[in-house]
Amino acid sequence: MPRIVITHAVVEIERWLKGTEDSAEAIGSTGGTNVTDYVALDGSNTIAVTADVEDPAPLKAILASPPPEVLAKMQEHGVIPPIAAYIEA
Repeated sequence: MPRIVITHAVVEIERWLKGTEDSAEAIGSTGGTNVTDYVALDGSNTIAVTADVEDPAPLKAILASPPPEVLAKMQEHGVIPPIAAYIEA
């Protein structure tokens, strides 16, 4: 099962960390499992999220065009586009 890595900036790390359950739920809705959040060691406002996915297409779709409820949560938690996604080779 491939692993996906998602990176993006956030307005404030503490604000973003309050929404990690929402992030895991959104990724889980696309079939992602083992969702893990990371903050940068350098103290910057860049974060990363990893997840295992059987089929990356649903996650790719939600990242490209988030449904209104997901977009609202992203804004609430301070996600700053662009969002970059990488898949395990």
